[in-house]
Amino acid sequence: MAGAEVYTPANPTCKIMTFRPTMEEFSDFNQYLVYMESQGAHRAGLAKVIPPKGWKPRRTYDDIDDLMIDAPIQQMVAGQSGLFTQYNIQKKPLSVQEFRRLANSDMYCTPRYLNYEDLERKYWKNLTFVSPIYGADVSGSLYDEDVEEWNIGHLNSILDVIEEDCGVSIQGVNTPYLYFGMWKTTFSWHTEDMDLYSINYLHFGEPKSWLVWDRDLGTRGKCRLTLIVFFFFSILCLFLKTKRTVEYFVVRLILLSFSLPHMCCQITQEAGEFMITFPYGYHAGFNHGFNCAESTNFATVRWIDYGKVATQCTCSKDMVKISMEPFVKRFQPDRYANWMLGKDSTPIDHTLATPSTTPELQSWLQRRRKTKPRLRTSEEPVGPGWQLGSEQQQEEKPGWSAWAQGAKVCSNNLQGRREREEKRS
Repeated sequence: MAGAEVYTPANPTCKIMTFRPTMEEFSDFNQYLVYMESQGAHRAGLAKVIPPKGWKPRRTYDDIDDLMIDAPIQQMVAGQSGLFTQYNIQKKPLSVQEFRRLANSDMYCTPRYLNYEDLERKYWKNLTFVSPIYGADVSGSLYDEDVEEWNIGHLNSILDVIEEDCGVSIQGVNTPYLYFGMWKTTFSWHTEDMDLYSINYLHFGEPKSWLVWDRDLGTRGKCRLTLIVFFFFSILCLFLKTKRTVEYFVVRLILLSFSLPHMCCQITQEAGEFMITFPYGYHAGFNHGFNCAESTNFATVRWIDYGKVATQCTCSKDMVKISMEPFVKRFQPDRYANWMLGKDSTPIDHTLATPSTTPELQSWLQRRRKTKPRLRTSEEPVGPGWQLGSEQQQEEKPGWSAWAQGAKVCSNNLQGRREREEKRS
């Protein structure tokens, strides 16, 4: 039609964007995320946010030495020529003070380096030597209770529907986890559970390097990379059946070897900065030295379509599976009936940003303002700054495993219904 506007997605080069909000902009997490996506931040799969000057999530970190890291893991890495296998061995509990001393010891400390590029070269060169210890998945938050802006324990995203409808929390998914890193500790290539968003704040310490697979450009390349990884995985699994955890960290050398260098981007996160990952943001990275980060997942209305088609990893008992029915019913009521019948075939446009609001979202937010729900946890939390509910709330809430089984049954029933409908049609 003559005169009709042609939609041009923002950030056509899919670069990793950095944002510096004012204090006023920073006051509303969900609205600022809408703004970020309107600028095309989601197309890279990863974005950085630098908080306004003067903002602090915690007055002091001098009082966390006694916080316990219950299950630190030693990351054993083997491999060569750009393809490495990582498996984790659980170690005895350590306090933060003990972990810091270990991280700064001669054996584990960061080597001297000229710049970040030099440090990355040393990372790859020494990846298989001196297995570092990672204080990962520590349940808790270091935010002071009175901090409202970008409080990782209280983001007020639609993922809270899980807590509202089921009365439970999923550790590290809709509750915060702390991560204590040292030089060379690695988080291997992955997307988030159920293709959710994630937020990561580096409280203090040495930086993190992040790598991300380009979402828009990477569809064909990811298929090729998957075939490469699957081939090596099939061989290596024959020799690694007794290992506790097997993870892959395919380095940029593989991407270069298969003519895919433009699909992998890198950025460094400094202390006091946030990183946001978006649905389908395939990311990895490593720590430059002793540090502490806090992370959790969250969701927007845009995520619902990703959640409906998300596939789960079946290689781990810790697989997270979330029933999408309450999300579709609340936020996509016009598509709910067709979705239940397996006929909701609306394709996902990965370039579209999260809408600033919808009538269903407004209604949900208004109801939350009146009720002010409190997030509850299913495990005994550790660490200062954790917002803990009453003992009665803790006792009344069913365990995560029971809810997970129920969600899985619900999802399986729905999948069976979809398959029957497809056969009929």
